[in-house]
Amino acid sequence: MLYFCIPAYNEAPTIGLLLWRLRKVFQEHPREYEVIVFDDGSTDATADILAPYKSVMPLTVLGGARVGYAAAVDALCREASRRTRYPRRDAVIFVQADFTDQPEHLPELIKRFDGGADIVIGERPADAATVPAPVRSLRRVAPWVVRAFVNVAGVKDLFSSLRLFRVSVLRDLLKERGDAPLLEGDGWSATADLLLRAAPHARRVETVELSPRYDVRERASRIRPWSDALTLFRFARAAGRRGGPAVRA
Repeated sequence: MLYFCIPAYNEAPTIGLLLWRLRKVFQEHPREYEVIVFDDGSTDATADILAPYKSVMPLTVLGGARVGYAAAVDALCREASRRTRYPRRDAVIFVQADFTDQPEHLPELIKRFDGGADIVIGERPADAATVPAPVRSLRRVAPWVVRAFVNVAGVKDLFSSLRLFRVSVLRDLLKERGDAPLLEGDGWSATADLLLRAAPHARRVETVELSPRYDVRERASRIRPWSDALTLFRFARAAGRRGGPAVRA
């Protein structure tokens, strides 16, 4: 089973297109899958857009109240772990609701999972002109901000949103964390934190270069390069102090 986990906050213009394309991809590449969306207190028409898809695909919508990105991802991980019957054979795949992550790229991640990888990261290539300026600025600064404190062997992009985790890896992390949150922070720091905490439980981590799209997303980027860079610095310094097999200077 593949669990496609999608945190969503005010993504009405793109969430429907994402689900439609995801459904189309897996009509052409049949796999058993479920989609779990966490509606993080959206105030636009996100809930209305999601509603009709429940009748045409295996879709569950969680949330409804605003809890923030990290808590939404935590809830998605726990729900997928609760549902799975075969944690060694099943995977959680995180996809962004703003359509920057392409459903057509998913078979490439799954191919590596089928080959034995426990975590697969869809790394973004070098900046292109199509990348919004705020994102491009943060992507240039972020590696310099964190590399002195944390890294995961073989992974260049700690902040990529398109990623796959074997469910057994997340279950091991859940057991380790107990009642504590699986990840902390927000935005890019939360994305990195989940990888840093999960990687020590993985036997094999692989990456594949996949280009996101920004031309479909209608809303402006939520990135604020300099304040977000400061947030990343504080996160990385704290994570480095925390230590662990995958966290090292």
